[in-house]
Parts: sequence; structure tokens; C-alpha cells
Amino acid sequence: MPEAYIVEAVRTPVGRRGGSLAGMHSADLGGHALAALMRRSGVDPAAVDDVILGCCDTIGSQAGDVARTAWLVAGLPDHVPGVTIDRQCGSSQQAVHFAAQAVMSGTADLVVAGGVQNMSAIPISSAMVVGQQFGFATPFAESPGWRARYGDQEVSQFRSAEMIAEKWGISRQRMEEFALASHTRALAAIDAGHFAREIEPVGDFTTDEGPRRGTSPEKMAGLAPLRAGGRLTAALASQISDAASAMLIASEAAVRTHGLAPRARVHHLGVLADDPVWMLTGPIPATRRALEKTGMKIDDIDLFEVNEAFASVVLAWAQELGADLDKTNVNGGAIALGHPIGATGTRLMTSLLHELERTGGRYGLQVMCEGGGQANVTILERL
Repeated sequence: MPEAYIVEAVRTPVGRRGGSLAGMHSADLGGHALAALMRRSGVDPAAVDDVILGCCDTIGSQAGDVARTAWLVAGLPDHVPGVTIDRQCGSSQQAVHFAAQAVMSGTADLVVAGGVQNMSAIPISSAMVVGQQFGFATPFAESPGWRARYGDQEVSQFRSAEMIAEKWGISRQRMEEFALASHTRALAAIDAGHFAREIEPVGDFTTDEGPRRGTSPEKMAGLAPLRAGGRLTAALASQISDAASAMLIASEAAVRTHGLAPRARVHHLGVLADDPVWMLTGPIPATRRALEKTGMKIDDIDLFEVNEAFASVVLAWAQELGADLDKTNVNGGAIALGHPIGATGTRLMTSLLHELERTGGRYGLQVMCEGGGQANVTILERL
């Protein structure tokens, strides 16, 4: 089977809600990452076949096919098209999958994949709220067909995260220990300069804003739960954030033609769905199937990136699969670094690639929970 290679990967720093990137137009934010990607790769932008960006809540500054506008505002060639996709939290990871599938099929040779999200400017679920303002029902929960299948029950990520904590017996204290480790690891990585190579500064903004140096077990223990009687607090959930990230995916032919030095090979890509009411459990069966399809064992993986939508999601995943948490989110996760929804997939993959290179690891597995009970999973092989 033809191969798909990653030849370059870059991201902006992740800005916290209301932080350094809050006032930046989404097209310019995405364009910043795209311009940096092409400059770092040394590839003529005119040779790119397509640009695929993930983005959710595509209204306002994110409307009008932000993949196309981000490419154009970056000053890149008019003839290169762009398309914006939405697979919820996994949107830009799916962008990589589509890009890899394009080059593996022989229909493209060079594809840019990435994502952008300014959650400060356009809060999560804005598209649903706007729809309601115009008299339209929410996209799924008010659908007669949905209600006929799943009943009139609450469907939310917060309920799902609580259900997972209860089913897998994960205490609030255990989740707080995990969340504190996320901040500690992220701060250690920042202080050691582990992210410096992958980040393209935005003006004077050079470092992720999310990790909290002053957090402590006592502060976490004092927070009120997100739901009455629940175990989850704001400290145990991903942070609302702003960022952009991008990768250049190349075919074998493009590698030869442009004299490229691939950094990684896409060893496996897949997507699987689980119960949409539970919503966040998809990474468990998706990872299992990825290992089955590749003939790999969990111990064959050197590093894991499992999106920290909530602490309970990662802890349940590790418990079910027997994964080593010492190899999981080693430089912190979304609890500390933030979760700019459309950009997170390629933010994680960019960090995963750089950490494999830094440590000399061979295989990295990335998996993310997504709205609707879905999960993308990618296994990279460092070259």
C-alpha cells in the first residue's frame, strides 16, 4: 500500500480564554500556522493540492470555509483550494486522516492538514445557540427521530464524564491527582524548552498560557462540582482555548520529487463510534481496534496522546487497555495546555511527533473522544 508521510508540523502557542490570541481573527490565526508550515517545509506552496482544516462552530470569523480564507490571508497561492471539516473535537485529526487517504489513494501528493479555533471570540456551541435564536431546534436532541431512538434524556459531555467516573470507579481525588500531574508535566516541558521547536510565535506570544504554576491539591479540592453531587470540577476538564496547528502530508512521489526528508509515517488511521449518550467512551474501542488491525500490543507503543477532555476519560481508557500513564500525555494534556477544539487534533499530533523525535521513540498513538460518541485514532511511526 502507498505510504503517507509527515514532513512538517507546527502550531501556535495555545492561548487561554480571553488571553493573547482572543482578539485575533480566526482566518489570520489559521493563516499564521499555514504560512509557518510552508516556510519551514521549504516546499513551494504552489505544489500543494489541497488544504483541509478542522473547525467547529463555523460562524462569524470562522464561517465561509475558513480553510480557504486562512490560506489566502497567509498570502499563499490563489489556485490552491481549501475545505473545512467538523468531526467535533477530532476535526483536525480527521483532517490528517483525509490528507493521508488522499496521498495513499494517489489522488494527491501534497496536502496540508490542520485546524483553527478561537473559542474566546466564538464560544463552544455558538452555532447551536444562533440556530435557536432564529427559531430552529437544536441539531439533535430536539429531533423527533433522535428522541424516538434515545428518549428524552440529557446528552452532554458533562453528564458523560460523570457517568464514566462512576462506571469505572474513578474518585474525585484520583482525577485531581491526574489533573495536577497534567499541569506539572506541562510546566516542566515549557521550562525545559520541549515545545519551543514546534511553536511558531505570534508576535511576542511564545508560550502556552494554560498551565497554572499556582495550582495545588488544596485549591482543586475547594472547587465546587460542575453538577450537583458530581465528582467533576472545572479543574478536571479541558480549558477553553485559542490556537491553530498544521501539518504537511506527502506521498512517496512528492518525497522524491521535492527532495523531502519525512519525519514520520502514518502507520495506522481509523475512526470508530460508541454510544452517543455516553459520548466520551469512543477512545476505548477505537484503540482496541487499531491495535487489532495493526497486530500491535499496547506495550509496543512508546508514547500516547489521549485528549484530556476530562480526567475521567483518560483514566478509564488507561484502566480498560492497561496503558502506562507514564507514557501518556508526558508533557501535559488539555487540562493544562487547553483544548482549542478544531485545532487540538494536529496540536496533539505535532507535540507527539516532536516528543518521539526528542526521546527516540518509534511509535506514537493518538486518540480523541468526540461529540456523537466518536473517536479518531492514529498511530505514527517516527522515521
